[in-house]
Amino acid sequence: MAINSGRRGSLPSWGRRLGRGPVVRAAGRAGFTARGVIYVLVGVLAVRIALGGSDGKEADRSGAVAAIGEQPFGQVMLWALAAGLAGMALWRLSVAVLGRGTGEDGWTKRAADLGRAVFNAFLCSGVLQTLLTGSGGTRSGDESSKEYTATVLAWPGGRWLVGAAGLAVIVTGVVLGVRAALRKFEKKLDTGAMGRRVRTAVRTLGVVGGGVRGLVFAGAGVFVLLAAVAFDPARAKGLDETLRSFAGTAAGPALLVAVGAGLALYGCFSFCQARWYRLR
Repeated sequence: MAINSGRRGSLPSWGRRLGRGPVVRAAGRAGFTARGVIYVLVGVLAVRIALGGSDGKEADRSGAVAAIGEQPFGQVMLWALAAGLAGMALWRLSVAVLGRGTGEDGWTKRAADLGRAVFNAFLCSGVLQTLLTGSGGTRSGDESSKEYTATVLAWPGGRWLVGAAGLAVIVTGVVLGVRAALRKFEKKLDTGAMGRRVRTAVRTLGVVGGGVRGLVFAGAGVFVLLAAVAFDPARAKGLDETLRSFAGTAAGPALLVAVGAGLALYGCFSFCQARWYRLR
């Protein structure tokens, strides 16, 4: 029985202290900053595409990494980006294991945080590949989407799996947009530490940026669903092609400019989260 006296759940008390200590919290804040950099750059690249001046870069994470690498001290900046993404993965993993400490520790939320940890680790590995080999992290997201879709479509029942994945992404986008509109994010921010004007600015960034982010997610999911319906992996689109599709609507390039600006605003909101998020 003594072996359990220092535990809560399945971890000893020292493990819980470490997982919620200053190092992991700092890692989480670095992760929000890294995410903000990526979203701002993707948004800027989308606007430049709409205006006809993207220099061939794709408006996705690979394009953002390429843009960073071209800057003075670009290698140093990429190492910092990789460290931030690793920090986000570490913090998300700690939340998945330890819970949020707010009574919201159900298995669905833990599974979601675990998935986010794996996703950020994957992004980090891509940046590290770029740094160490000059390739990997800059691979086209559009090519990856088509390749993965083609692979799954070739499986028994693959069409249904791809269709389910598309629906899941659409639902995720809708949920993200609705939560942004309802300002659910405010519960996780230390709004008491903000002045009135700052709080209004952060709220605007979260609502507008989060809404646009949800729209882009839903758009990408629609293309995955169309790929399943048509049994054609070429219908699937990565972030870059999804964004470019907005320019093909009746609103034309102006819509892509608006979406790009919205993604950049979400990047700024991520910087605000790095400062005021209630890390557990």
